Amino acid sequence: MRSPDHSNIRRCALAVTAALATLSTGCADGSREPTTSATGPDRQAQVAERGESIMPFDLDRTTHHFTKTDSGGVQTVVADDPRDINQATLIRHHLQQEVDRFRRGDFADPAAIHGDDMPGLAVLRSSAGKIEIEYETTVDGARITYASDAVEIVSALHAWFDAQVRDHGMHATHGAPSLTG
Repeated sequence: MRSPDHSNIRRCALAVTAALATLSTGCADGSREPTTSATGPDRQAQVAERGESIMPFDLDRTTHHFTKTDSGGVQTVVADDPRDINQATLIRHHLQQEVDRFRRGDFADPAAIHGDDMPGLAVLRSSAGKIEIEYETTVDGARITYASDAVEIVSALHAWFDAQVRDHGMHATHGAPSLTG
């Protein structure tokens, strides 16, 4: 009887180990959540779905407008139909609550919708008391005005606005809402 060649056994064992490692890695990869484009339709769909659980108004019947200013910016949310009193009321109630939270540095709602790594969010969370945040009712919704003398905060607000416009897709736009007669 021939004695086994230890180097051949070792090579076989290494080959089997490598094959098992490759297979288990492939299986693990298959169980991960699918990744989506940072700005594509999949991401916008995910953001809209998350938004439904946080924003009481209907995204398909409202529009977010984000206007950058030298000192920060203006966020206006309006009902697409100015006669839709229900949507306007829901917008007002939600934005009033958000203003109270944002003044305390509580940006949990945007983080839950857009993710903790949302551009500008970390700076905004650490800027409680350093941003003037004012609420105003409009005929068809409400407006939040953000202002700061700190360049870093203004830049964070602008990045935050850009991220919201990207993530909300057709439900958001840069610039103030147009006035219709």
